[in-house]
Amino acid sequence: MAILLPQQYFSLPAGVGKSYYENLNGGANAAVTVQNNSAFPVDLVLYAVNAPVVTYTIPPFDSLTVQLALLLVAALRSTAAGATFGYIQIATSDF
Repeated sequence: MAILLPQQYFSLPAGVGKSYYENLNGGANAAVTVQNNSAFPVDLVLYAVNAPVVTYTIPPFDSLTVQLALLLVAALRSTAAGATFGYIQIATSDF
């Protein structure tokens, strides 16, 4: 069964990060979509069970969807280049 979590809008000043999903009870299989609507890149930082921390840089005015197993934390971090805004949406499932 899939659960689509509410879409969350973000607005981050330059150099600031924020967690948008946490499951510290063993993680959940998930798909994470980020839409960057700003003129500066934003980093998607993913922590999963028994896996290295993975960071994806999403260019300005672009989006990214990532699917992974046993997601613990999904966070966004703006770069020193400038403030970012857009949205993040997470779907969890039993895949």
